Amino acid sequence: MITSSIKPPEGTVRDWLDYRATATPDRVAYVFFDGEAPLTWSDLRHKARDLAHKMTALGMSRGAAVAILQPNGRDAIINLYGVLYGGFCATVINLVAGAEAIGYALGHCEARVALVGEAQKEQFDKVRTGGIDLMPDIASPSTGALHDLHPEDDALLMYTSGTTGRPKGVMHAHSSLLAGGWTPTVAHKLTANDRGLCVLPIYHINGLCVSVLSTLISGGSLAVAEKFSVSRFWDQCAEAGATWFSVVPTIISHLLHAEAAPDQATRARLRFGRSASSALAPDVQRNFEARFDVPIVETMGLTETAAQILSNPLPPGIRKIGSPGKAFGNEACILSQDLTPLPPETQGEIAIRGPNVMRGYLKNPEATKDTFTEDGWLRTGDLGHVDKDGYIYVTGRLKELIIKGGENIAPREIDEALYSHPDVVEAAAFARPCASYGERVEAAVRLRQGSMLTPDDLVRLCVEKVGKFKSPDAVHFLDELPKGPSGKIQRIKLPELL
Repeated sequence: MITSSIKPPEGTVRDWLDYRATATPDRVAYVFFDGEAPLTWSDLRHKARDLAHKMTALGMSRGAAVAILQPNGRDAIINLYGVLYGGFCATVINLVAGAEAIGYALGHCEARVALVGEAQKEQFDKVRTGGIDLMPDIASPSTGALHDLHPEDDALLMYTSGTTGRPKGVMHAHSSLLAGGWTPTVAHKLTANDRGLCVLPIYHINGLCVSVLSTLISGGSLAVAEKFSVSRFWDQCAEAGATWFSVVPTIISHLLHAEAAPDQATRARLRFGRSASSALAPDVQRNFEARFDVPIVETMGLTETAAQILSNPLPPGIRKIGSPGKAFGNEACILSQDLTPLPPETQGEIAIRGPNVMRGYLKNPEATKDTFTEDGWLRTGDLGHVDKDGYIYVTGRLKELIIKGGENIAPREIDEALYSHPDVVEAAAFARPCASYGERVEAAVRLRQGSMLTPDDLVRLCVEKVGKFKSPDAVHFLDELPKGPSGKIQRIKLPELL
């Protein structure tokens, strides 16, 4: 078992925003591209408090769900903080989840008010239920008390991707939400002098907690891009004066295969880049660092843990390539099938316990019970082991294991073999039904433009790397692999897609 003795932040999001607005009122907190005006901490507090008063004047009860359907931008930041400041539950909707999943989330959360971006209003009108409507345009009361707010009050409701069934509503309190901003702050030693670059959607837990809320905890600042652009990324790093960024492995691979590169001043200023949401192939990490001279810190997180649970240390600390690192701010262990902790170098299920863990799944007590052990460990569904130094290695997902002839094959092994070829931009192995072995291995790949590789070339590469038994029987070339809101490849969708 691995643990951290550092104490998490106390209070609520309202307490922390009040603190920043009082201690450093004129310090810039969030900046935006495309001409949007920056927000200082006092600006943000004023606008958040104004929205909180408007919602309170509507008669909304403490903890009531408020749906937010907005892309990254100034309004999204203000509305997120406004809902949290008022003591309501920010129900952040994944804009690319599809009409059915969005409609389900809006009905399931029972929100009566929605904050919707201009471009999302048509989408909202198509899927909304009868009980929810747009936030009315009302004058803000100049006086009036807001709801009392406590650390364990509901703060965030975020729905999982639902790739294995109906989306589940993950509930976080103010305390776990703040802990979600604190874990990357302590792991990456973020300070008031740091400026992050956010290119991940803040309607995903990674962008929301790791980038937006770590800024609140560290007192630094954040440059918020509407979305990731491979052609603009390094220019945005330069324009913003970024000292760090948080991305996902597919973005790192796309940057590696693009012509653009950071200028010397940007390389010198960037302390690190952060990778999360899925496993980073070792060859991609090594090649990225060799080309751009920017260290990548691999991490791991979940919606259920307000993002980060594991991280490699910053340089000059030991970064173990192939591992998402050690626990920062929470406990981690490896559980056996009977849910007892296992010793080092023994494979089992990765489990987490700490202040960043969710309250549970909304209206789903059975799923909540199945996710927690009796002594409070949250089961991640990821398989792995811990080494003698406390670094955890992830070998695959319980639900994604390929069982060929009774032998478990982790798709990640095949992914990494495919990524070892410089022409492979995206890769994912998956299972297909097989009359002889029960399941067989196949893979989907996106190649760099102009590549002359054939599927047989990649099969031979896999045979060389992982052996014939584990190698794919077929490799399919796609223009793009299906991804979730964070950019994580959704391998579970590949069999149906192909």
